[in-house]
Amino acid sequence: MTAPAPSPRPDLTDFVAGLPKAELHVHHLGSASPRIVAELAARHPSSPVPTDPEELARFFTFTDFAHFVDLYLATVDLVRTDDDVRMLTYEVARELAGQNVRYAELTMTPYTSVVRGIPIEAYTAAIEDARVAAERDLGVVLRWVYDIPGESGRPAADATLSHALDHGPGALVGFGLGGPEIGVPRPQFEPHFAAARAAGLHSVPHSGESTGPQSVWDALLLLGAERIGHGTSSVQDPALLAHLAEHRIPLEVCPTSNVATRVVERLEEHPIRAMVEAGVVVTVNSDDPPMFGTTLNREYEVAAALLDLDAAGVADLALAAVDASFAPDAVRTALRDEIRAYAASAPA
Repeated sequence: MTAPAPSPRPDLTDFVAGLPKAELHVHHLGSASPRIVAELAARHPSSPVPTDPEELARFFTFTDFAHFVDLYLATVDLVRTDDDVRMLTYEVARELAGQNVRYAELTMTPYTSVVRGIPIEAYTAAIEDARVAAERDLGVVLRWVYDIPGESGRPAADATLSHALDHGPGALVGFGLGGPEIGVPRPQFEPHFAAARAAGLHSVPHSGESTGPQSVWDALLLLGAERIGHGTSSVQDPALLAHLAEHRIPLEVCPTSNVATRVVERLEEHPIRAMVEAGVVVTVNSDDPPMFGTTLNREYEVAAALLDLDAAGVADLALAAVDASFAPDAVRTALRDEIRAYAASAPA
């Protein structure tokens, strides 16, 4: 008999909301909430995206993965100028701050903006302007991961590597690989990741989401992955789980996303518990939160239910994300101290 879906514990809702957090797997364009999308649509009246709040709510009611793709592409087409990039970035930071996120590694796909006519120099200046303002105004420290849109192949990989190495801002910490996995083998990007790593960037590709554990092995052995985006299928290979655990290679787990994309059939079947029981480092993240109808706070509540955690266990999850991050040492130390102090002061 199928077990009932885990229900977030109401007594943890307030604790999670106030918990200082880091997020390591969240997409820039995929974080555009209805509020942000409405503002972008108002800037570009020729867009088919509605600006009326009720129509926009219907437009944004997620139904399936195909609908997600439509939403994502509609958002991409609304980002037409460097000022749009700047506004989107700052407003995403505002929504992160509203969840007490203190540090985030935002996955950026500059290729999609550059091919639509925004020069990489203007793109870089826009995200850096927003980053500085967000830290000053909102207390959110942002760092960037530039990812290859895998479906666009080697030309996109070549361009993304150039954007990273020739125009990358000082706040760029990682090099990633996103988009669909099926039909996009990881080995073809080995030279790009080698060059990025030689330049000092961290390797953080998506793997093992909609494909099997071999894609995770490829990411580890060929791309030099230091963290794995999703890695859901890792649980199918005990040797892989043991390797991840032994080498302390974190998985960036996004439970609601995995269900929405049908990688996992039902939330109660999510393999996060098997990952943890195997000794793998797990971090909790939101992926494309408004498009999947979730938030980072919600993902922490879901993870707490799936793992049967109390407040102390949830705080440990938050600490795991800080430890797995590429944040500056001073930021890591301050955030660890803040999480511990918050957990110690919370009602028993």
